[in-house]
Amino acid sequence: MNLNHLGVFHAVAQAGSITRAANRLMISQPAISKQLGELERNLGVRLFDRMPRGVRATDAGVILAEYAGRLFALADDAEHAMGEVRGLKRGRLRVGASTTIGVYLLPELFVRFRQAHPGVQLSLDIAGSDTLAARLVDGTIDVALTEGTIHSEAMESMPFMEDRLVAIAPPGHALTRKRRITCEMLCREPFVVRETGSGTQSLVERTLAQRGLHLKPAMSLGSTEAIKRAVASGVGVAIVSSLSVDLEVQARRLAVLKVADLNIRRPLNRVVDRHACQSQSVRAFIAMLGNAIVNLSRQ
Repeated sequence: MNLNHLGVFHAVAQAGSITRAANRLMISQPAISKQLGELERNLGVRLFDRMPRGVRATDAGVILAEYAGRLFALADDAEHAMGEVRGLKRGRLRVGASTTIGVYLLPELFVRFRQAHPGVQLSLDIAGSDTLAARLVDGTIDVALTEGTIHSEAMESMPFMEDRLVAIAPPGHALTRKRRITCEMLCREPFVVRETGSGTQSLVERTLAQRGLHLKPAMSLGSTEAIKRAVASGVGVAIVSSLSVDLEVQARRLAVLKVADLNIRRPLNRVVDRHACQSQSVRAFIAMLGNAIVNLSRQ
């Protein structure tokens, strides 16, 4: 069935007249009559009786008019929905993030995004960089925020902020009373470290090894939260993301050590599939991400 012909039929059925339908559609009466004739021949039924004043739908015409009304009402709904997506009144945003970003940075950003666009459905997937890259490729997520670098020509990666790693200790630790702390002094302490293979741990070890320094691991744990608890309990010191310790420092459960020669920074990256079409939701999130990081850096 030709939808153009059906649209002409729908207009005539609503107007009750070929003349009025022609004026509404801004096409000639002969063109309408021709398309109606083609539709009737294709369907094998007569749809209108031609009356002295206008037309009258046959039984077949009445049935088809009901279907046409439902079809074009659905088309109007679809167009309205697309308008809402463009206006961010509805839609979805699927973000993937590595652990530090997903746990310590994104919750506040999600709250801000939700307040600005309450009709957009949000989801967060926390995983490693390689897993996030695969999920970008298969379309499971729309944008990834990673601590590590994703090396792929199919991906567009851009730093969105810089993360600083800091040394932490329990508030009563002896180093907190030192006027000056160096990396050499820090490395004499028992360390609580991330498990082997962690990007953060590898970065810390490489940086210290360049100075001929090595850690003395007292305990190896699988998460930043576990490390912070162990440090707060007095097991040792640790080096973690500055994003992860704000609450504990404010509550005086942990202290950040000002190590004179410790300056470990890493970029946090925003990654998208360069071949995928970015939705309005993704664009709005990326814009909000940039604004939020600017505000965060001013605090």
